[in-house]
Amino acid sequence: MRGKNFIRLLAGLRIVVIGMLFGLSCVSIAADLRVDVYEGGFASVNSFVFSNGKSLVLLDAQRKTSEAKKLAQIIQGKHLPLTHILISHGHTDHFTGMAWLAQEFPAAQIVVASAAIRGDIKNYAMYMDSGGQTGAEPALEPALRPKSSSNPGGFDYESMIRVLPDSQLTMAGGGVLEITSDYAPAEAPHMSTVYSPDLNALFLADFGYNKVHPWFGDDITRERIKTWREELLQIKARYQARNPTVYPGHGPPTGMSLFDDMVRYIDDFLRITGEARTRDAAARALKALYPDYKEAEFFLKYSVENHVK
Repeated sequence: MRGKNFIRLLAGLRIVVIGMLFGLSCVSIAADLRVDVYEGGFASVNSFVFSNGKSLVLLDAQRKTSEAKKLAQIIQGKHLPLTHILISHGHTDHFTGMAWLAQEFPAAQIVVASAAIRGDIKNYAMYMDSGGQTGAEPALEPALRPKSSSNPGGFDYESMIRVLPDSQLTMAGGGVLEITSDYAPAEAPHMSTVYSPDLNALFLADFGYNKVHPWFGDDITRERIKTWREELLQIKARYQARNPTVYPGHGPPTGMSLFDDMVRYIDDFLRITGEARTRDAAARALKALYPDYKEAEFFLKYSVENHVK
C-alpha cells in the first residue's frame, strides 16, 4: 500500500513538473475546491460560496438586503476576490441581494446561463414592484426597481447582468462549474443547475427542496408541476451513476434520495389539491403528511391558494 501511494505521489509531481516546463496553466488546484452553504433566515433559501483558495464564486444572492449583508461578511472573511455572482433563475428569493453584493464587490460579474433567465429576473422584478409580492414577503428592494425613464437611477438589468458565453464557468485558480439550463418551464420559466466535477456535487436550484414545502404559487400551473416532475426524473437519470451530493435551493444538502422525495411530494400535492373542497383541508392534509417541513405558512399557504380555488 505504501508503494502504491509513493507511485501516485511521483505521478502527481511529474504532472506538475511537466506543466512548469511547458508553461501550462492547466494544473488545477481542484482538490482544494470547497463550497460553503449560507441558509437565509427568510424562506429557507440557500446561497453557495465556492472557493479554491485563489478566488470565489457565489451562486444565488438571497431575498433581502439584510441577508445579503450577512452573506457579504462571510465572503469578505475569506479574503479572496469574488469574481462572479451566478443567479440560477428569476425568482426574487435568489436574486434580490445582488444589488447590495454588486455594491460591495464591484469587480464581481453578475452572470446568468441564458438571456431568457436575465429576462425572467427583470420581468419578475417588475411584477414584484407592481405589487406581486405575497403577504408573507416584503416589497421589492428599492435598489432593484428597474431602470426606466421615470426611474433613471434604477437597476439596469441588461447591462448589470451578463450572459455566460458557454455552459461552464471556470474559476480563477482552478475548478470548473458545469451549468445546464435547457430545462422546460417548471418552478420558474427558465432554470439552471450547476454540477461540480471536482466536488461531485449537484446544485439543483429550485428543482429541489429538502424538508421545505416547494413553491407552487404565482403562475405555476398543474401542467408546469407535472413538467417539473418529468425534469426531476431526467436529472436523476443523468446523474445517478455519479451519486453526487445534492444541494437544493431550499433546505440542507442531501443525496440522490431527494429526487424520489420531490416526486412523492408532487404526486401528493396534485392529488390532495385536486380532491380538496377547501384550502384549509388541503393545507391540513399536506401538513399531516409532511409535519417537519418548513415554510408551511409561506410556500405551502400560497401554493394551496393558487391550486384550490
